Amino acid sequence: MIYLNDQLESFDFASALPLLSDQRREQALKFKHELGRKTCAAAYLLLCEGLRREYGLTEKPVFGYEAHGKPFLLEHPDIHFSLSHCREAVLCVVSDRPVGADIESVREYHESLVRYTMNDDEVADIVHSACPALIFTRYWTMKEAVVKLSGEGLRSDMKNVLTGFPRHVETWVNAERGYVYSVVH
Repeated sequence: MIYLNDQLESFDFASALPLLSDQRREQALKFKHELGRKTCAAAYLLLCEGLRREYGLTEKPVFGYEAHGKPFLLEHPDIHFSLSHCREAVLCVVSDRPVGADIESVREYHESLVRYTMNDDEVADIVHSACPALIFTRYWTMKEAVVKLSGEGLRSDMKNVLTGFPRHVETWVNAERGYVYSVVH
């Protein structure tokens, strides 16, 4: 199930602090800027909401981490989730099978980054579109969702992440609020 909060301007970080696990509170407080603290806390609270709604769990989840940093629930390793955030929103996907999700702000892109991270077909789609920044962001979220699903983390060859990928990647665009997100499971 997908959980999204794109009302970060009204998110009250101080009120959220007592709702976080000690582990997540410490992580949130390490951010220098308010937005980082807010998104860290808001994503965790979406996870808590998802665990409560989908599985009836009310305890504060504590994370373990796989070799490349992918988090998992220490007490419930059979429940899968993926968290992501950008300036405009936070995203959490909770599932009974491995999942990957990414959300990104649509902003100006650089052709050198496009050519470094996209294959020839993707580059053509991006440069010939009416809104290249949006299409680039769409492809990027798809690729990052796939990489998060695998638990590999970002890798040097991002060009071929989607090539031959056997699963369907779903993508949503909120042009009004300026973000794109993708989910794969």
